[in-house]
Amino acid sequence: MFMLADTALFIAVLASVGPKALAVTTNMSINFMRKPPPRDLIALCRLFKVGARLAVGEVSIFSDGDEDEPVAHATGSYSIPPQ
Repeated sequence: MFMLADTALFIAVLASVGPKALAVTTNMSINFMRKPPPRDLIALCRLFKVGARLAVGEVSIFSDGDEDEPVAHATGSYSIPPQ
């Protein structure tokens, strides 16, 4: 789930700022809320801030077919290299 959250938020950041070769995760924190059933997982991202050097966002992870109760919630920040 951590890899899903990191990858989903990274894709959201790149979709917002364009392809940046050295954009990297600077911080990521995840809270596991409950054990998911053996189904696919869905990540929903929201970016809070996208600045010149830093992007911050969150990811909620749900089990497929059960989008009412998240199984995990993550927040993260990404360093955006200068041009």
